[in-house]
Amino acid sequence: MTANSTIKGARRKKIVKIALIISFLFMGFIGYGVYWAFFDMKRLPTGEYLTEETSPDGTYTLKAYVSSPSLSADAVRGELVFNESKGKKNIYWNYRESTAKIEWLDNKTVVINGHTLEVPNGKFDFRNEK
Repeated sequence: MTANSTIKGARRKKIVKIALIISFLFMGFIGYGVYWAFFDMKRLPTGEYLTEETSPDGTYTLKAYVSSPSLSADAVRGELVFNESKGKKNIYWNYRESTAKIEWLDNKTVVINGHTLEVPNGKFDFRNEK
């Protein structure tokens, strides 16, 4: 083996590594873009206000909204409001619903249209259900 062929082999390996890294980065960006565009709960439509219920200790309020897009069925969005910090986040999104029944079982457990969630981290999104 000559020194020239060893250099060519090392160069080829380096090019393959760089191509693989670029491919993985590109696939990662595409994957995140699909998630952001179609599954990110922060991007849900606002909808029209339906109802709200406050947790027994007053820490949280769950507000429900109905979204009526022109080409598909209604969907209900549940927004958890952190009463002390004024923060909020979407924790519920269900298709083919136009009403919301909210019931707090205790300070950390809420039932929305039959779906039980532990707040503040629990969430229900029909797009992720099988």
